[in-house]
Amino acid sequence: MRRLLSRTGLLTGTVLIQALPALANAPEGGGAPDYSGVTGIYYTMIGAILAYGVYDTFFKKS
Repeated sequence: MRRLLSRTGLLTGTVLIQALPALANAPEGGGAPDYSGVTGIYYTMIGAILAYGVYDTFFKKS
């Protein structure tokens, strides 16, 4: 259980670090907003879900 909480904390920290640039990407001069920071958060979350799926399928001991 302690290992799960450690990994969850690491994942939460990673997502928060990825979120900081998303907050700083305000549009300049009234142009379209820049979604590059949000895209990084989405890719990080999708990667974490896929990594857990691979772990659960192949490496988890029942």
